[in-house]
Amino acid sequence: MAAAPVWSVDPRTGKQREQVAVEATAQEVDAAVRAAHAVRGALADRAVRSAFLRSAADGLDAAKDGLVETADAETALGPVRLTGELARTSYQLRAFADIVDEGAFLDVIINHPDDTATPPVPDLRRYKVPLGVVAVYSASNFPFAFSVAGGDTASALAAGCPVVVKAHPDHPALSELVAKVLRRAAAHHDIPEAVVGLVHGFEAGVELIKHPLVAAAGFTGSVRGGRALFDAAAARPVPIPFHGELGSLNPVLVTEAAAAERAEEIGGGLAGSMTLGTGQFCVKPGLVLVPSGAGGDRLVKSLTDAVSDTDAGVLLDHRMRDNFIAGVRERAGLEGVESPVTPGAGGEHTVSPGFLTVPASRLAEEGAYDLLLEECFGPVTVVVRYDDEGEATAVLSRLPGNLTATVQLSSEEAAGEGRGADILAELTPLAGRVLVNGWPTGVAVAPAQHHGGPYPATTSTSTSVGGTAVERWLRPVAYQNAPAALLPQELRDENPLGLPRRFNGVLER
Repeated sequence: MAAAPVWSVDPRTGKQREQVAVEATAQEVDAAVRAAHAVRGALADRAVRSAFLRSAADGLDAAKDGLVETADAETALGPVRLTGELARTSYQLRAFADIVDEGAFLDVIINHPDDTATPPVPDLRRYKVPLGVVAVYSASNFPFAFSVAGGDTASALAAGCPVVVKAHPDHPALSELVAKVLRRAAAHHDIPEAVVGLVHGFEAGVELIKHPLVAAAGFTGSVRGGRALFDAAAARPVPIPFHGELGSLNPVLVTEAAAAERAEEIGGGLAGSMTLGTGQFCVKPGLVLVPSGAGGDRLVKSLTDAVSDTDAGVLLDHRMRDNFIAGVRERAGLEGVESPVTPGAGGEHTVSPGFLTVPASRLAEEGAYDLLLEECFGPVTVVVRYDDEGEATAVLSRLPGNLTATVQLSSEEAAGEGRGADILAELTPLAGRVLVNGWPTGVAVAPAQHHGGPYPATTSTSTSVGGTAVERWLRPVAYQNAPAALLPQELRDENPLGLPRRFNGVLER
């Protein structure tokens, strides 16, 4: 594997800015993984672990100005967006520190012997332990929140797992800076810096997933790339969990009553959601079912006005720009597809937002129009006009798994009148998060959050956002009839660590 240079590139001009690093060789990937594996015991102490996470958050905040400047130079996402994303990333690290301190994620369960049970119950004590080294594949569109210090890394470290991160080529300089912040935070608590490894290069990512000491992997990216890594993880002599977020259409259903009641509001909200961040959000609404008739016409008019007033923007790199232009051209070329606002090239380095419309009848059966049921990364959405509930249901029944599914209801439907509850039940099998009268862009970091969904949205049933993301990097183990002196402190009757647990069937907090 050749050690090619890694350059920072300005997406506004397409020009190289500076050489940041070189692509990691197979030997360097091996060294990074082995170093991480060798120091995994340094994360065993929960108090040290949570302090490390908080110091990492403090370090990111202290370096904010330089990090945001570098991120903007490499991604063109803008200082306002990036400052908010960095704050989210720091908050997420602190939230996982709180989870580590609480200890409920260890899921401690203790059963004393019971000879009267059928069959008899021996002394059993169960909790969860870290898997080992986690490979993290950074995302392009969230250079902070889903990258080196993002949710996969934060949750893995919280679980007690070292990480080796494969940097995304769209922001290599930022990746190096953030890794240094994390390593300084580790050193501050006498944790070896090798708990956070960083490698660059496509081949390095392939070597990483194959390494025998990598115990699990987290990925955010394309269906094609994620599926290749998922298959590689399953094909290993010892398969490992692969938690991948791959792609999502994020359908929206607008009921006839909702369109009649607030068409202009829905049209404006849709425009803001689909163009946010130049359409580069994994939860961008990519397919919207709108009724035929006056209400739907008003909605489309409102959407047209709002999107027409939205400026062209820069995508994360020129490859994505080329794919976006080719993708919308192919979709717009289908018979019966119209472009009220034509998406495409806005300039030499930018793209213009737009949307397509198509009759629902075109999507009822398999064929060329299946292309409209695939995600197109960038500021475009497909508005599907349906004549009745049967047509809308027929389209929904053909959709793959999604991160989100949204319904726009009228006030009466939201109050329980009409088909509101039935529609929620219809959308639930499609997605991991179901929204009512909102927009999917914006994924709150909260204990109840679920950012995942049926394939191809994700390759597992887990979430990559929220407190339960830590569960991906743990496995349960039970001890039977183990002498008290040999038990981990987490499983001793006297509960020296003060952990939440279920003790002989009683939940203790």
